[in-house]
Amino acid sequence: METDRNTINTLEELQARKEQIRVEIHQKGDVVAELWSGLFTEKKANTRGEMIASIVSKSITAFDAFMLTRKLIKQYGHLFGKRKH
Repeated sequence: METDRNTINTLEELQARKEQIRVEIHQKGDVVAELWSGLFTEKKANTRGEMIASIVSKSITAFDAFMLTRKLIKQYGHLFGKRKH
């Protein structure tokens, strides 16, 4: 339900409010896009230690993904046409 301060009486007021909301959505979309980009952008290693830590972290992640996939296929392979032996 609308409050008194948000009451729209004319078509012009409606169009102005629509434009205001469009601008707000666009601004918030830019913020979300920037945060999303920052989330998946790989950070450069500054030192050799950070580079090695990054390689180890990626290796552990890859191994973990492999083991998870193997476990899921073993348990739910019948859903994909693979038979248990």
